[in-house]
Amino acid sequence: MIFSVDDRRIIYEAIWQRFSGALHPFLNNHFVFEPFWRHHHGEGGFDDWRERFRADQRYVNEALGRQDTPRILAVLFRRLYILRNQLVHGGATWSGGVNRQQVEGGKEIMACLVPHFVNLMMDHPNEPWGVPPYPPVGG
Repeated sequence: MIFSVDDRRIIYEAIWQRFSGALHPFLNNHFVFEPFWRHHHGEGGFDDWRERFRADQRYVNEALGRQDTPRILAVLFRRLYILRNQLVHGGATWSGGVNRQQVEGGKEIMACLVPHFVNLMMDHPNEPWGVPPYPPVGG
């Protein structure tokens, strides 16, 4: 949806110009890949997480080759969600030594993309952006 209002290709430029080098390490990091963690926690059906990761890497590489921004963002935000879980639930901590590569990469990516998303949404207030799940509530 947001791509339909990105006439100046701000998101495209951010992904392909600014983060072309930062994307690979982040997307190639299995510590932000959900099936790895499901296997790590002993959930059944995830013994094949390595094969799933390789398949996901092929998908990512194909999308990178085509410069398919929506597909890359879909994978990127799934990985960022896992990183968010690590931060919120204690797997990566403030100034800790563990998981620094994905924390730094995720921070850099989000610091660039979120302001672009917000600006695009503010510039197009009449688009059907949906209802915020946690709207401001008086009180």
